[in-house]
Amino acid sequence: MTDRFQTAIYQIDEANRKDPNRESNGRVLQPKEFLYAERMSAWVRRLNPHASEALMLAARAQHICRWVIPRGEYPMTRVGYLEWRTRLKQFHAQQTSAILKEAGYDVETIKRVEALIKKEKLKTDREAQLLEDAACLVFLENGLADFARKHEESKVIDILQKTWQKMSEAGHQAALALAMPPHVRKIVEKALTSQE
Repeated sequence: MTDRFQTAIYQIDEANRKDPNRESNGRVLQPKEFLYAERMSAWVRRLNPHASEALMLAARAQHICRWVIPRGEYPMTRVGYLEWRTRLKQFHAQQTSAILKEAGYDVETIKRVEALIKKEKLKTDREAQLLEDAACLVFLENGLADFARKHEESKVIDILQKTWQKMSEAGHQAALALAMPPHVRKIVEKALTSQE
């Protein structure tokens, strides 16, 4: 990749290293959004080893500085959740745009990365869909077991079914190949069976 790509990735990572929240990578605690960005990049590369520069940038910046806009600032309703997500997409796109401009990217590339972060044309844009698949796979691989411990099975099944609907067939195949604890695998199977 280009020097400007390395510069942009470095700046995105530096921003995400400021996250006060910590999460384990299996060995040590790391800033949560920095770890999320690494996981997103890894999944995009696994799904498409020849991913475009714009897609790799969007994957790395998907949640840039997410902690700045906490979920608690919005009503704990479906409408509040959607408003929060809309604001986050705009925020992530703006933060990334500033970094890319400073790194020397052209307007066309910046607009493309912004569109991917905002997940515009999700079901018709192959790169946007791949980015969504990666986000879902990061959740299924790294967040589902913890989520299942904290919530009733009916809620977990509902979230799994909604997650599944957002994914492509390639995403489904990758998800089914994930290693999961037996109790989590059972919930996934139940969610998929009751969805049919």
